[in-house]
Amino acid sequence: MGAVHREKLARVFLVCLCLCGFFSLSYAARSGVSKQKFEVKKHLNRLNKPAVKSIQSPDGDIIDCVPITKQPAFDHPFLKDHKIQMKPNYHPEGLFDDNKVSSSSSSTKSKDKEPHIPQLWHRYGKCPEGTIPMRRTKEDDVLRASSVKRYGKKKHRTVPLPKSAEPDLINQSGHQHAIAYVEGDKYYGAKATINVWEPKIQQQNEFSLSQIWLLGGSFGQDLNSIEAGWQVSPDLYGDNNTRLFTYWTSDAYQATGCYNLLCSGFIQINSDIAMGASISPVSGYRNSQYDISILIWKDPKEGHWWMQFGNGYVLGYWPSFLFSYLTESASMIEWGGEVVNSQADGHHTSTQMGSGRFPEEGFSKASYFRNIQVVDSSNNLKAPKGLGTFTEQSNCYDVQPGSNDDWGHFFYYGGPGKNENCP
Repeated sequence: MGAVHREKLARVFLVCLCLCGFFSLSYAARSGVSKQKFEVKKHLNRLNKPAVKSIQSPDGDIIDCVPITKQPAFDHPFLKDHKIQMKPNYHPEGLFDDNKVSSSSSSTKSKDKEPHIPQLWHRYGKCPEGTIPMRRTKEDDVLRASSVKRYGKKKHRTVPLPKSAEPDLINQSGHQHAIAYVEGDKYYGAKATINVWEPKIQQQNEFSLSQIWLLGGSFGQDLNSIEAGWQVSPDLYGDNNTRLFTYWTSDAYQATGCYNLLCSGFIQINSDIAMGASISPVSGYRNSQYDISILIWKDPKEGHWWMQFGNGYVLGYWPSFLFSYLTESASMIEWGGEVVNSQADGHHTSTQMGSGRFPEEGFSKASYFRNIQVVDSSNNLKAPKGLGTFTEQSNCYDVQPGSNDDWGHFFYYGGPGKNENCP
């Protein structure tokens, strides 16, 4: 009888243990979820500043008009007493004659010279002077990221290394490029007019972008980079719209920097253009072509890196203290496309770069960068010397340079990704 009693007690004890384990696990899961929700909410409160006005964009975005002094840049301890510079001291001379690009976006078929801001939210309102337009970050945006900490950041090792002896090393990072570049001198800025498309993305964790890179330092842990262009990134924005973006890092995409205004750094002064907002219209195959001009240059007096969008929309600046190597100048400039190739099922992605067509198809079919220029030590815009090109797999994405009187130095680039020659 005693043995049976002991066996029953043992069973009861085991059941209690299992129940305790179950409840503690479910409690841990619940507390884990609530902790994550708390972290996300805290992060959203940091990013979404109090607005004087909010505008609902037709693409689902909410644009908040935030007082210029309340933008995320001023959360940075080094910027607490920073006096905002409302215009650059110097502007590069010798600007290319942009009659065809008389505003922030141009149609190559249009003679219209009225200023047009190619952002969808403008259909429903504008931000008042003294404010900046900020795309509101939503809970879902942050939850799509691998962690709250990594939200708004690129993965490590995403810069093309044109002269790398180990191209396989680059492919391991899952990023592929088709670019033109210059190196071997000191560069104080760069400019290009970039054809705007809406490339198809195969998977949510992939993206396709076209941009300018200004680089300083080595391609190790200390790389400095300033970047701007357009991108399609379902992971970052939750849709497949083509969007204006900027990026910066001072430690090879590790701890510093972010996209747009998703951390302290870039100081925006412009009330017309929202970083991360949709660009419209975009180019069509054998149809009207649209492009945007981007100029980034270093103010010789203050040392800040300024960005201009189109002809006259000076967006703001990256304070020089954010960087180490770029405090003085850039040692390399790159222009071109980048995609993420996650190689699902062991096959190359079908995510498109540019228009999704190869360069040899030419105008109105392939995507282009035109009027490529660099800023020299005298703060003049000049044609780039010794322009090189680079792509990891030309059967997937390629690049083809050229030059003429109208477009100066230019190149066509891009491709479909997966095809019979790129399995």
